[in-house]
Amino acid sequence: MSMRQAMIISNPSSGKEEAEQYVSQVREILESQQYEVVVNETAGEGDATNYCQSACKDGCDLVISIGGDGTLHETINGMMDQDHRPRLGVVPLGTVNDFARALNISLDPEEAIRQLRSSQTHIVDLGKINDRLFANVVAAGSLAEALFSVSSEEKSKLGSFAYLKEGLKDLVNTPANHLTIEYDGQIWEGESPLFLAALTNSVGGFEKLSPDAEVDDGLIHCFVVRNISVFNSLTLGTSLFFGSLKDHKDVDYFTAKEVHVRSDEAIRTNVDGEEGPALPIHIRVLPRHIEVIIPEEV
Repeated sequence: MSMRQAMIISNPSSGKEEAEQYVSQVREILESQQYEVVVNETAGEGDATNYCQSACKDGCDLVISIGGDGTLHETINGMMDQDHRPRLGVVPLGTVNDFARALNISLDPEEAIRQLRSSQTHIVDLGKINDRLFANVVAAGSLAEALFSVSSEEKSKLGSFAYLKEGLKDLVNTPANHLTIEYDGQIWEGESPLFLAALTNSVGGFEKLSPDAEVDDGLIHCFVVRNISVFNSLTLGTSLFFGSLKDHKDVDYFTAKEVHVRSDEAIRTNVDGEEGPALPIHIRVLPRHIEVIIPEEV
């Protein structure tokens, strides 16, 4: 009987020495589970996607992503349009790690590695924006652009708060954009500084931003902020922490399976925390698309 195949995709820039140490710990666990293990380190953009594509084509049983949200985003994109998709394991080394949070995977890498021994998996939704996949969130509008300007240094230092601090700082001069949003046969049209489409309950490290979102509910949870003054008041902060953003009077909330967003203005997007395509965008959900190793329930 041939051995099962596993590939580790590691981003060494997420803490160099640690990354090596984590790779050898993961390898040890996989070899003890009778996997034949290949290790690939990313050196540049697109590497994780290429490695994962070859894992799919070679019929690999398991792919482990060791790195931040960017590495995970690229790894997942290697599974696009593949007939065979390996199971996925995640060791989060990033600053936000929304996907790991949503699946209760430990944010402590050592603990996350131990959790890879789990025999439990969960089949989760992915999203598709234009011609790429995403795991957590798409943000569009002038506020989403303001959030690109957060340096990775600040992100590491402050995590979610860097985003919020930066966003609030820029808000004073942030104009709203005219957006047309078509979803499941309905249309929303108006001025908005921020549109969010979330697949999971954790967005930008705020674990209750979208509390109703389940990782396998087959839905995109959408928030349209209508009024910038939401952000100038303390109410937004409390909404973010208590999971009541969708009930805020200046926020429209809906769920959909497919969403088109367009604008006459040039507007960029942010996809899973990285810069994404400019509008117009077409987002749809791919229900129960990949199988992920999750911690055993206690």
